[in-house]
Amino acid sequence: MNKSFILAEPTDMSGGFTDFFATIGLTGSGLITKAVAAVIAVIAIHMMLQLSNNPKDALRKGSMAVGTLFVAVVLALYGPTLFSTVTLAAGS
Repeated sequence: MNKSFILAEPTDMSGGFTDFFATIGLTGSGLITKAVAAVIAVIAIHMMLQLSNNPKDALRKGSMAVGTLFVAVVLALYGPTLFSTVTLAAGS
């Protein structure tokens, strides 16, 4: 009763990193957009951890941190779509 199940089809990875990023759906601009979003998310988390004891200050800084985190999430989800028109030159 030795049955072998093929869970995924074989993929040619002889092209190196370009083949790898193509399999996970990231191009060069998509990878950069995800990296920028990750850096912005780390900055937002750092902003959240630096809240003060003054309630008025904490509310202002906390809302700025949540807004920054929202920008990071939107950039991570829709970044390649948002910047797809920027990378295409008008005369090309």
